[in-house]
Amino acid sequence: MIQRTLGDWLAYLEQLHPSAIDMGLERSQAVASRMGLAKPAPRVITVTGTNGKGSTCAFMASLLRAQGLSVGVYSSPHLLRYNERVQVNGVEATDAQLCEAFAAVEAGRGDTTLTYFEMGTLAAFWLFARAGLDAVVLEVGLGGRLDTVNLVDADIALVTSIGVDHADYLGDTRESVAFEKAGIFRQGAPALCGDLNPPQPLLDKVRELSCPFFLRGRDFDLAMTEQHWQWRGSDLRGNPVELRDLPLLDLPMENAALALQAYLLLGLPWDAGQIVQALQATRVVGRLDRRQFDWQGKRLNLLLDVGHNPHAAQYLAERLARRPVVGQRLAVFGLLSDKDLDGVVEALGASVQHWAVTPLDSPRSRTAEQLQEALQRRGASVQAYASVADALEGQCALATADDEILLFGSFFCVAEALQWLARRSTEETADGIAG
Repeated sequence: MIQRTLGDWLAYLEQLHPSAIDMGLERSQAVASRMGLAKPAPRVITVTGTNGKGSTCAFMASLLRAQGLSVGVYSSPHLLRYNERVQVNGVEATDAQLCEAFAAVEAGRGDTTLTYFEMGTLAAFWLFARAGLDAVVLEVGLGGRLDTVNLVDADIALVTSIGVDHADYLGDTRESVAFEKAGIFRQGAPALCGDLNPPQPLLDKVRELSCPFFLRGRDFDLAMTEQHWQWRGSDLRGNPVELRDLPLLDLPMENAALALQAYLLLGLPWDAGQIVQALQATRVVGRLDRRQFDWQGKRLNLLLDVGHNPHAAQYLAERLARRPVVGQRLAVFGLLSDKDLDGVVEALGASVQHWAVTPLDSPRSRTAEQLQEALQRRGASVQAYASVADALEGQCALATADDEILLFGSFFCVAEALQWLARRSTEETADGIAG
């Protein structure tokens, strides 16, 4: 029998089901039941939201691991390798582990067809169950109510933010999105929301399920100064808890505040020193991800962010305003066709002095011409390029050490930039050896 490689499995999964996305739990629920995948760990934290899921999951995992717990994290999409989606104690699953998991799900599904995402989610659950973990942190892929992650009953369910995205599946209002995301709440289990103004359908679901509800701005919150931030929260008895003079973080502190409130509800040790250390150690590739690199004798600054909708763009603009640069901000920007182009560029228009626009390596990409036209209508300085690499090199040629290159708009955009950086690092190493 010929063993499939991970690449073989992923190619197979792409053609297994007639639709790339087929919302609903019936198929995957039947397979999960047959395979005994009801709960992959004693503690399950499920995270959904329009933006901020990845960093919230990362903060949550860091806080849990700081207590010596064994923690699995499932997330999507990946940037460079599928293995990024399944991690145990910060280590990505190996090709061999993923292949074994896919084979187990393939055997367990029988005649049931599963989508790429459904197969991947069940494979992650299978790996987590076999690892004997203390906790898992599960990032919802799309929506919440009908997402495969929602097969598992969460002990604590988190909603990071609520904005309009994926309108074809979740509806084109905040109310419809909130209804879908509230689908991860469970009867009597704590539900948390980081959105300051959650739409009524989310509040209705909380009441229907009698969830202990913790809302940012009411039950927990944060405040920031130029040097520090403060956090306050509430335990299950309603007692106030505070952390003061916390060091500022590179990742969104709003998401750290949400993770802190969730951690507090788990009843684990509360040591301020350990908590601060865990938060500061948290990193997420491609999210407010600052890098420096050398280019033709210049030391340049690069900020990578996967933000791709107006809500994320507005947040990014606020973070940029708090951290001005001496020189200019030069953007490298690509966007998929199903995203709100006008909303994104409106949010960030004032933050960027010159734009380099590019198509992405996806059939769903907007063209460089579409991006250029949208920016030119706003009077922006913009130049079109054939690829992310070309656009990045074009901005590098213009940039000085006082400038910042902001590369954003899509996971595809950031992934291509990371590949470009890796090639440069390899070339520099080879040049050093040759020299």
